[in-house]
Amino acid sequence: MKKKQEYVDRAYKLVRNEAPLSYMLPSRHTRRSPLLYFDEDSGTQRAMRYASNQRSVFEDEQDSNAILEPIIFEDGMLTVGKENQTLQKFLHIHPLYNKKFVEIDKEKDASVEVDIINAEAQALTIATSLTIDQLEMLTRGLFGKDPSVITTAEMKRDVLVFAKTNPTDFNQAMEDPTMKFKSEIQTFFDQRMILSRNKGREVFFNLEGNKKRMLTVEFGITVEDACAEYFKTEDGKEVFSMLNNLL
Repeated sequence: MKKKQEYVDRAYKLVRNEAPLSYMLPSRHTRRSPLLYFDEDSGTQRAMRYASNQRSVFEDEQDSNAILEPIIFEDGMLTVGKENQTLQKFLHIHPLYNKKFVEIDKEKDASVEVDIINAEAQALTIATSLTIDQLEMLTRGLFGKDPSVITTAEMKRDVLVFAKTNPTDFNQAMEDPTMKFKSEIQTFFDQRMILSRNKGREVFFNLEGNKKRMLTVEFGITVEDACAEYFKTEDGKEVFSMLNNLL
């Protein structure tokens, strides 16, 4: 037995965060606002037009008595009753659908919100139980700050605020195996064991008896990334171990 089609009220919203008080959606094909739908069956582009007294959304299927009505979003919202199937179909195949406006899916929106809440809860739980070493690592890796010049309370505050406002980024940072590695590299700079010179184009040793150039930074990459790549090489591994031992 064929399942009966379900007709429901549908709501739509503009995708911009700050919606205007009133927005009129293009409702008919014109040169200025082309509304064309590619018909897979005929292989042709068909002009669209919304008319409240027509069953079809295609201009070539409408009669000469078409009543054109504006489609207006008020405060960024538009509700279309289940009895207006023509407008619902028109909006579903509109070229600006999922670009300028979207249909509100309460179940999907609720699921996304739950994911955000769970991510925030996870981030805050982790952030409140970090060791001093982890706090220092994140202070260097996330904020590029030298933990030796700020207090532990300041580090905890900054990390907690970041975890609350950017839970996904925080959780990814905690799972990033390169975070500790990059933090150690930043420590070398903080302790002035190595120095960046010539507008970030070169890195030099700043050790007693060794002021030689360590590497040249290639165009288009950062000093930190250049150091990370160097320390992965055979020669770089020895230098990295030496600097760590000096710490």
